[in-house]
Amino acid sequence: MSPIFTIEYQDQDTLLEAHCVLPDNLTRTAPAVMVAHDWSGKNAFAIQKATQLAELGYIGFALDMYGKGKLGKTNEEKMSLMQPFMQNRTMLQTRMQAALTAAKQLPQVDCAKMGVIGFCFGGLCALDLARSGADILGAVSFHGLLHAPETTHPRPIHAKILALHGYDDPMTKPQQVIDFGNEMTRANANWQLDMYGHTLHAFTNPEAHDTTFGTVYNQQADHRSWIAMKAFFREVFGNEL
Repeated sequence: MSPIFTIEYQDQDTLLEAHCVLPDNLTRTAPAVMVAHDWSGKNAFAIQKATQLAELGYIGFALDMYGKGKLGKTNEEKMSLMQPFMQNRTMLQTRMQAALTAAKQLPQVDCAKMGVIGFCFGGLCALDLARSGADILGAVSFHGLLHAPETTHPRPIHAKILALHGYDDPMTKPQQVIDFGNEMTRANANWQLDMYGHTLHAFTNPEAHDTTFGTVYNQQADHRSWIAMKAFFREVFGNEL
């Protein structure tokens, strides 16, 4: 089993807790991929993804956007946790940068090879870290919210971008996808978009089965998107693993 441990870090006065998963038999520094959770908080799904990344040879770092121990259980609780960051994207980017700083401080991490993935709200977090001009090599959004910040000044995007999206996602309509592509092009970003037909929001989560809310697991899209992510990180980090 991959070694897993928690680390505490801070964003100003907010105490945060990440789960870090190391590859088995790690003998040198390795690339790190942060995992930005969905709107519920740093849950078992996010930690599982960090573990899967460690199985690929990367250091998985399940970050924390809300604060140590904060998890939403109902949709109302989840919305109340997420909404402040949706309304203040500068705060969102600062919280993501705090996670990046914490991950880089781990002695096992190759600080020159940092990446981030995110799911739903976390997809937006991953993209916003790239939008902030952070020193990362790649950012991947799984069924993420794609709309650009309205209150932050555009900065150069250094990271390569991969957005993995369900065409029938009710939370990000096709026009918003087009707007995202135009935004990335104007920013001169190296970007790629994969869209999956007949696929709704939260397609990577096996527990998503709310057709009225538009969150439905899709095994094929889940499988295809993970393959796309693996190829993406082999490209941005190199093929030494």
